[in-house]
Amino acid sequence: MDNEQPEEPRGTPIGRRVLLGTLGLGALGVVTAPTLQRGLESFLAGASDKDPTGLTGLLPNGGGFRYYSVTSSVPRKNATTYRLTVDGLVDRPRSYTLADLRALPQTRLVRDVQCVTGWRVPGTPFEGVRLSRLLDAAGVRDGAGAVRFTCFDGAYSESLTLDQARRADVMVALRMQDKDLGHAHGGPVRLYVAPMYFYKSAKWLSGITVTKDVRPGYWEERGYDVDAWVGRSNGRDDEPTT
Repeated sequence: MDNEQPEEPRGTPIGRRVLLGTLGLGALGVVTAPTLQRGLESFLAGASDKDPTGLTGLLPNGGGFRYYSVTSSVPRKNATTYRLTVDGLVDRPRSYTLADLRALPQTRLVRDVQCVTGWRVPGTPFEGVRLSRLLDAAGVRDGAGAVRFTCFDGAYSESLTLDQARRADVMVALRMQDKDLGHAHGGPVRLYVAPMYFYKSAKWLSGITVTKDVRPGYWEERGYDVDAWVGRSNGRDDEPTT
């Protein structure tokens, strides 16, 4: 039996109005000195874990990213406690450990990251397992048309059509910026959908479920577009990230 640690209490999900209403904090800017970048990033990552409002995550850090969470706390997972399940309309459901995922062939992509709220981080490396490989291993059944993703924060979800999920630039990511994914960036495993706005790249990924139809995800139930192509959705005209 796995020696799992007790999970922290999950917080209350926050809404789109609260998120967008606090983005003005981004006007504080991004620190540029490398040493200060690392210090600020470390501080914000730690502070966000202890912030009952969840709003610390809206501040920019030195790497250009902002820490977002839709709950006030997220349990931590490690190589011992982490599991990723693949189920639904498949012939061979599977549960992967972190070691299982690391043992599979890895793909590396370097693309810009574009948030629907406006910030962009250029040339960001991601590494992991192509989602199509996990779907093929599971044996997707006839009649399936979409994939739903759930997360161990207990609140977040996302979906892609089956064709979108099988793209070569969609992966289950284990590394970002040439290091293992940290907790604040959705580690140990997150989804990465390179050509779409970053809310599609669900953090703290724990479940991949093949379904018949697309089910709107957390932010899509709160007003964002289901098909989130960068520059062609959500009323934005950003440059594509591919």
